[in-house]
Amino acid sequence: MYKWSMFGLVIIAVVVGLSGLFSEVNKHAKENASEEGAGKSLKLVATNFKFDQPEYKVAKGETLNVVFQSKEGIHEVEIKGLDVTLTKANSIKEVTFDKPGEYEIHCVLPCGTGHLDMISKLIVE
Repeated sequence: MYKWSMFGLVIIAVVVGLSGLFSEVNKHAKENASEEGAGKSLKLVATNFKFDQPEYKVAKGETLNVVFQSKEGIHEVEIKGLDVTLTKANSIKEVTFDKPGEYEIHCVLPCGTGHLDMISKLIVE
Protein backbone atom coordinates (compact mmCIF):
# COMPACT_ATOMS: atom_id res chain seq x y z
CA MET A 1 0.00 0.00 0.00
CA TYR A 2 2.83 2.37 0.90
CA LYS A 3 4.53 1.82 -2.46
CA TRP A 4 1.33 2.67 -4.38
CA SER A 5 0.82 5.83 -2.33
CA MET A 6 4.36 6.99 -3.04
CA PHE A 7 3.98 6.10 -6.71
CA GLY A 8 0.77 8.18 -6.86
CA LEU A 9 2.48 11.15 -5.19
CA VAL A 10 5.40 10.98 -7.62
CA ILE A 11 3.02 10.93 -10.60
CA ILE A 12 1.12 13.94 -9.22
CA ALA A 13 4.40 15.84 -8.64
CA VAL A 14 5.56 15.12 -12.21
CA VAL A 15 2.25 16.29 -13.69
CA VAL A 16 2.28 19.51 -11.64
CA GLY A 17 5.91 20.18 -12.54
CA LEU A 18 5.36 19.63 -16.25
CA SER A 19 2.26 21.84 -16.31
CA GLY A 20 4.26 24.64 -14.65
CA LEU A 21 7.07 24.22 -17.16
CA PHE A 22 4.74 24.30 -20.16
CA SER A 23 2.95 27.32 -18.72
CA GLU A 24 6.25 29.27 -18.62
CA VAL A 25 7.20 28.15 -22.14
CA ASN A 26 3.79 29.24 -23.42
CA LYS A 27 4.10 32.62 -21.67
CA HIS A 28 7.50 33.31 -23.28
CA ALA A 29 6.25 32.17 -26.68
CA LYS A 30 3.35 34.65 -26.46
CA GLU A 31 5.72 37.48 -25.48
CA ASN A 32 8.03 36.72 -28.39
CA ALA A 33 5.14 36.40 -30.84
CA SER A 34 3.72 39.79 -29.88
CA GLU A 35 7.14 41.39 -30.33
CA GLU A 36 7.71 39.71 -33.70
CA GLY A 37 4.34 40.90 -34.97
CA ALA A 38 5.04 44.41 -33.79
CA GLY A 39 7.35 45.29 -36.71
CA LYS A 40 10.47 47.39 -36.23
CA SER A 41 10.87 48.16 -32.55
CA LEU A 42 12.88 49.74 -29.76
CA LYS A 43 12.99 47.29 -26.85
CA LEU A 44 13.46 48.58 -23.30
CA VAL A 45 14.22 45.82 -20.80
CA ALA A 46 14.08 46.53 -17.06
CA THR A 47 15.55 44.50 -14.23
CA ASN A 48 15.88 45.54 -10.61
CA PHE A 49 17.22 49.10 -10.57
CA LYS A 50 18.57 49.26 -14.13
CA PHE A 51 17.74 49.06 -17.82
CA ASP A 52 19.52 46.69 -20.20
CA GLN A 53 21.32 49.62 -21.88
CA PRO A 54 22.63 52.92 -20.47
CA GLU A 55 21.44 54.64 -23.66
CA TYR A 56 19.34 53.84 -26.70
CA LYS A 57 19.68 55.51 -30.11
CA VAL A 58 17.09 56.02 -32.84
CA ALA A 59 17.07 58.02 -36.06
CA LYS A 60 15.08 61.25 -36.36
CA GLY A 61 11.84 60.68 -38.26
CA GLU A 62 11.79 56.94 -37.57
CA THR A 63 8.54 55.33 -36.45
CA LEU A 64 9.04 52.41 -34.07
CA ASN A 65 7.05 50.32 -31.67
CA VAL A 66 8.53 51.00 -28.24
CA VAL A 67 8.30 47.68 -26.40
CA PHE A 68 8.73 47.47 -22.63
CA GLN A 69 9.65 44.27 -20.81
CA SER A 70 10.18 43.89 -17.07
CA LYS A 71 12.40 40.83 -16.55
CA GLU A 72 12.94 41.26 -12.82
CA GLY A 73 10.82 43.18 -10.33
CA ILE A 74 7.78 45.32 -11.04
CA HIS A 75 8.44 48.46 -13.09
CA GLU A 76 6.71 51.04 -15.25
CA VAL A 77 8.69 53.22 -17.62
CA GLU A 78 8.33 56.78 -18.87
CA ILE A 79 10.24 58.61 -21.61
CA LYS A 80 10.13 62.24 -20.51
CA GLY A 81 9.21 64.71 -23.23
CA LEU A 82 7.73 62.12 -25.60
CA ASP A 83 4.44 61.29 -23.88
CA VAL A 84 5.42 57.63 -23.56
CA THR A 85 4.49 55.65 -20.45
CA LEU A 86 4.57 51.87 -20.59
CA THR A 87 3.38 49.30 -18.05
CA LYS A 88 3.12 45.53 -17.93
CA ALA A 89 -0.49 45.75 -19.13
CA ASN A 90 0.25 48.41 -21.78
CA SER A 91 3.74 47.44 -22.94
CA ILE A 92 3.81 48.57 -26.60
CA LYS A 93 3.34 52.03 -28.11
CA GLU A 94 4.02 53.24 -31.63
CA VAL A 95 6.13 56.40 -31.57
CA THR A 96 7.41 58.68 -34.33
CA PHE A 97 10.69 60.23 -33.23
CA ASP A 98 10.42 63.57 -35.04
CA LYS A 99 12.34 65.79 -32.59
CA PRO A 100 16.10 65.24 -32.21
CA GLY A 101 17.56 65.41 -28.74
CA GLU A 102 18.19 63.48 -25.56
CA TYR A 103 15.30 62.12 -23.51
CA GLU A 104 15.39 60.62 -20.03
CA ILE A 105 13.99 57.13 -19.55
CA HIS A 106 13.13 56.27 -15.96
CA CYS A 107 11.04 53.97 -13.82
CA VAL A 108 7.92 55.72 -12.52
CA LEU A 109 6.81 52.96 -10.14
CA PRO A 110 8.72 52.99 -6.82
CA CYS A 111 10.44 49.61 -7.06
CA GLY A 112 12.85 49.53 -4.13
CA THR A 113 16.08 50.97 -2.79
CA GLY A 114 17.68 51.59 -6.20
CA HIS A 115 14.59 53.16 -7.78
CA LEU A 116 16.04 56.67 -8.04
CA ASP A 117 19.07 55.34 -9.93
CA MET A 118 16.93 53.54 -12.52
CA ILE A 119 17.59 55.96 -15.38
CA SER A 120 18.63 55.53 -18.98
CA LYS A 121 18.85 57.87 -21.98
CA LEU A 122 17.20 57.91 -25.42
CA ILE A 123 19.09 59.78 -28.13
CA VAL A 124 17.19 60.83 -31.24
CA GLU A 125 19.68 61.83 -33.94
